[in-house]
Amino acid sequence: MSINQAFKALSDPTRRKILDLLRERDMTAGEIADHFQMTKPSISHHLSLLKQAELVWDERQGQHIYYSLNTTVFHELMKWIVSFQQSKQEGK
Repeated sequence: MSINQAFKALSDPTRRKILDLLRERDMTAGEIADHFQMTKPSISHHLSLLKQAELVWDERQGQHIYYSLNTTVFHELMKWIVSFQQSKQEGK
């Protein structure tokens, strides 16, 4: 996982909204697109960036591809962020 890629992916409000949707349940690209006023290719682009950052997984089920959160990356990001708070407290 690249922390830089993850933060870049998280910097966009559309991608954050996609992650919020996937927090509720796994969804297809079409189901995700239904929540936005943008083209399906634009949604595919956002999903591709989320996949590159390893924030989401995709899995084919029959004719559909379902997207789900990769919570492992979120745990790694949180550990990285918390390390700043811990080092600050240790420095007091």
